Amino acid sequence: MTHGKGWTWAARRGGAATAIGAAALAAVTLLSIQGCAPAPDADADTPAGHSVTFADARAAYQTYLNVSHVAAATGDEASALTVVTSAQWTQTRSQYNALVSAGTPVPRYRYGTPTFYVPGLSGFPQWFMVTASRTTVTSGKPGATDSTLMLFAREKTTEDWTLSGTAVLSRPLPAIARDADGYAVPVSSKDSTLLLRPDVAGATQAAVVDDGPSSPAAQVIAAGPMTTGLYAAQAARAAAEQARGLQYQWLLQGAPYPQVGLRLVGGDSALIMYGMYLNTSNEHPNLVAGSPIPVPAEFTPLLAEPTEVGYHAVFANWAYQFAAIDPSATARDGKLDVIGSQSGPSFGHAY
Repeated sequence: MTHGKGWTWAARRGGAATAIGAAALAAVTLLSIQGCAPAPDADADTPAGHSVTFADARAAYQTYLNVSHVAAATGDEASALTVVTSAQWTQTRSQYNALVSAGTPVPRYRYGTPTFYVPGLSGFPQWFMVTASRTTVTSGKPGATDSTLMLFAREKTTEDWTLSGTAVLSRPLPAIARDADGYAVPVSSKDSTLLLRPDVAGATQAAVVDDGPSSPAAQVIAAGPMTTGLYAAQAARAAAEQARGLQYQWLLQGAPYPQVGLRLVGGDSALIMYGMYLNTSNEHPNLVAGSPIPVPAEFTPLLAEPTEVGYHAVFANWAYQFAAIDPSATARDGKLDVIGSQSGPSFGHAY
């Protein structure tokens, strides 16, 4: 398996205005740079044309749990990486790098009863979502418990199912629409009935993360930890580094990870999942040599050589998985609401 395997990211910064719902169009074209409980799982026979069954989903999910559990217990990175791709691959690799370089134990998880959302698909690519509680176990003792949304995917018959990404949810999922056979209703990444087409949702979110609440995109992106909050955190870091005579910059950009969505009950809005990179740099002005710039501790294991020193600059990039609610294009004052995320270091370099 290779890092980044998944669907092609169709919208980078600057492309967000090409296919936005009517309510968002005026705002995004100004960009200059850029709880209901889920329904129970179905046990019905698979209708003709459904290429992913509930049995397929359960088997893929259980395989992931078995392999990842044994790998974490034994420190077997090679095995752990066989059952993950995309954002999850990057995040898992960073956990094992920390184990090798610093002896930090790989997190072990205990999952609650899963709920499966298997879309009615035909052909490839194939995917499904799972919600389950996840408890972190440290030294055999249970710790924090989160509600997670997981995305499993595969592109062709010759590939195994893998976990593509996980988002820790900030609130319960709204009810997902299902057909008469219990299968979830998928939405296209180009669905123009939504406020933001799923394939441009990330690019529009990026405009707010990069430029803040003053960005025109803020008219269609709800304030929250992964939008205006992420901007505030990065801007504060930039101000702190400027006080030290350094230049800190950040950019949230698209990643070649799967972009998928499911229709919500009511038929007008959707739950979507997508991934992004957050790239940061901290450097001396004009990249002249100066006093060593510290490498963030979580990125030290990712340095190609332990002797790397940031006399000129330090680069520290993150891989993010997001889950969001995308309202109808006709919703009054509608905004895309990011309801879940998970991130991990993806690249570190100092010179």
